[in-house]
Amino acid sequence: MDVESGICQGNGDSGPSESAIKIPDRMLKREQDRLEDVERKKEAKNSQSVTEEKSGFFTATFGSERAAIEELLAGCSGATDRALATQTLEEVTTKTQHLQKFLNDSMVFLPQYELRQAQAALQKLQNSLAEKRNEILPKKKFAFRSRAANTPKVDPPAPPVTPKDSGRTKVEGAISPLEQCGFSHFETQVLTKSGEEIKQQDVLLTHLTNCKVRLLGSPSTVHIKHVQNCEIFSGPVSSSVFVDHCTGSTLSFPCQQLRTHHTTDTQVYLHVTSRAIIEDCQGVRFAPFAWSYPGLDQDFKVSGLNRESNNWNQVDDFNWLALGTQSPNWLCHKFCQLLKVSYQVCWPVVRPSARTTGQQTLYDTFSSSASSEPRDPFQKRSTA
Repeated sequence: MDVESGICQGNGDSGPSESAIKIPDRMLKREQDRLEDVERKKEAKNSQSVTEEKSGFFTATFGSERAAIEELLAGCSGATDRALATQTLEEVTTKTQHLQKFLNDSMVFLPQYELRQAQAALQKLQNSLAEKRNEILPKKKFAFRSRAANTPKVDPPAPPVTPKDSGRTKVEGAISPLEQCGFSHFETQVLTKSGEEIKQQDVLLTHLTNCKVRLLGSPSTVHIKHVQNCEIFSGPVSSSVFVDHCTGSTLSFPCQQLRTHHTTDTQVYLHVTSRAIIEDCQGVRFAPFAWSYPGLDQDFKVSGLNRESNNWNQVDDFNWLALGTQSPNWLCHKFCQLLKVSYQVCWPVVRPSARTTGQQTLYDTFSSSASSEPRDPFQKRSTA
């Protein structure tokens, strides 16, 4: 009896002991899972709250800065003091660049809809700035040329005209880029800007036909408007490139953002660190940027663009809302090697005849016989 009692007592002791170990383990695990779930929900709520606070701060700040810029632009209308108007435009340019940087830094937490609204508003500001600068500043150039018409023909001072200007055929009413950085109203010309001329400047290229444009440097923003059958190559653009009404052309540039409107049958060789956006476009083809020129590495550093990040094939079509289906308005092609060959051929070459004509550079693929050459940059051309 004592033995059995001892056994029973032993069994009785071991039973509760094992139960005391197993049951609390399950309960502890369940309680731990519950606490972790509560913590996750708390973190998600806090994160959502922080995001909403950041988004609210962005909206308020962006709106106030935008209103200040619009007020400055409105003050330029009808201004009689050219020096004051120029100073105001420079202030607007600086504020617009700061607003672009503020938007770039806020892209990581902004909702898509709010981001697109801000990008559209910023583009409108930049377009207004370019148009206002184009409206106000070139008047001095027209007055100067009008007075010079009655004087003996002499070589103009160095700042207004560069050696490359001597071979251009200007269209009547053309806007000469004396104050505004860029080119307007040219046909069948080779147009170049050096790094010193365009460094962190807003560049406007408008009303160009059958032209070859080379921007050898790092501009702040590039506006391309009303362009037909042109080749436009640019160094790294630190903020945005805006393209509007471009037809049958070849474009190539690195940039932070690309916005393209009303463009058809155009090839874009692109390095973009965010995403490209098209609207009201057809027949736009994208390929990776592959142009090279002396000083490109330094220009990438000046622009602040990430050379390792290229979303050339990430394109948003605002006219194509079908998710999961490719937009018919754009295509992607990888023609890096062929593009490099074409660009090398297009590099300006010094010729003996250039010294007699006053031109320092001529383009191998752009001459009086250029019409006999194929426009397709993918086709390898003879360098002989």
